[in-house]
Amino acid sequence: MTDLELVLTMLGEKSTAAITQATDAQGLRENEHAAKSGGRVAGDARRGLEHRLGRSVVSGHNFLKGSSADANQKKLSD
Repeated sequence: MTDLELVLTMLGEKSTAAITQATDAQGLRENEHAAKSGGRVAGDARRGLEHRLGRSVVSGHNFLKGSSADANQKKLSD
């Protein structure tokens, strides 16, 4: 993951939390709507940035590659 991917992920998460609080979402359906709305905020931001950059901001890279997290993933797949 690149730094832009991390930022956009955080934007989606924080947007979802803010929408959940602002609408006082209760129950599965209301929280599902808040989650989709938060994801839409991040998706719109990603598409807008990609349009301005003229390239995708999504990568196939693992931000933690070569770290202990990478070794843990290998253990899980064995």
